Amino acid sequence: MPIGETLAQARQQAGLTLAQVSRQTRIRETIIRKIEAGDFSECGGDFYARGHIRAIAKAVGTDSEPLIEEYDTRHREPGALATVSLEELLETTVPQRRLPDLPAAWSRVTAASAPPRRKARPRTPRIRARPTRRTRTWAVFVGLALVVVVLGFVALHVLAGPPPTAPPSAAGKHAVTRHDSGHSRPGPAARASHRAAAPSPSPKARPTTPTAAQPLTPVQATAFGPNGGDNPGLAHLAIGGGHSAGWHTDWYSSPRFGNLYPGTGLLLKMGRAVTVTGAQIDLGSGTGASVQLRVGSTPTMAGLPPVARASGAGGTVRLHPASPAHGRYVLIWFTRLPTDSSGTFQASVYHISLQGH
Repeated sequence: MPIGETLAQARQQAGLTLAQVSRQTRIRETIIRKIEAGDFSECGGDFYARGHIRAIAKAVGTDSEPLIEEYDTRHREPGALATVSLEELLETTVPQRRLPDLPAAWSRVTAASAPPRRKARPRTPRIRARPTRRTRTWAVFVGLALVVVVLGFVALHVLAGPPPTAPPSAAGKHAVTRHDSGHSRPGPAARASHRAAAPSPSPKARPTTPTAAQPLTPVQATAFGPNGGDNPGLAHLAIGGGHSAGWHTDWYSSPRFGNLYPGTGLLLKMGRAVTVTGAQIDLGSGTGASVQLRVGSTPTMAGLPPVARASGAGGTVRLHPASPAHGRYVLIWFTRLPTDSSGTFQASVYHISLQGH
């Protein structure tokens, strides 16, 4: 019996579904389905195919050695390394040699290579020279000379008196006119100059009030990615509210989708051209996700440029573009998956809300 039929018959006898085997082996359901159909093209080579066969056989309770021998006979590529799986490598243990005490060895090396210390020379006390009598006499003479100069400068200004005041000019004769009441009033020339100098009030510009952001409601949500995206039947649970299950990706063995795909996500169809100013995404309890907000007019990666992104995200993520983004489609695109409680990598989206106009 072929490998795929043997595994399928053993799974059915064990009463397991594809989803249950996927959870136990951490292998995607699509890959398990193709292996049961005899297609090993999605495994990524002999190394991964042999490992998948061993894991699935262990989960459904059948012997994997005859299946591995049949795979090597029918499907294995020529080469010695291609026939070794990850479990076979782990079964071979290599005794570890005891390393020397690195800190002690390093201290001995540094002590041997350090230059000899020089002996400190004794410091001789400094003797301050006392000022001589001639120095003190010269300092007193200079101080007296400065006092005489300052006193002469002050006396010169006092004897000279205040500076003479300039007579009023003819131009200012009519600037001020006096009346019997004793109060001064500006003359005709001064009043005319004051009226000319006073600026005329300019009309105030009315401030423009920006349009307030409003909730945007998508008309449809679909899975987006290679091979039609992950779990397309659950995509509608991420919009509209009231769905506690939400949408989640497939299981992967690494945060980078097992080096199989560049990413996966949800495509939101808006039904009209909108302007997106912000997005709020509920990712649940997982942390470590890298997510992008893409907006454009065509449902393609080239037509949906990224306008905001977040790394190491978890919980409720708020994304705000640097400038308002315009388009008819919004893509929530994951480039890195968070880890879950089972030790695998999977992203979940429980609710998406968009703001704009």
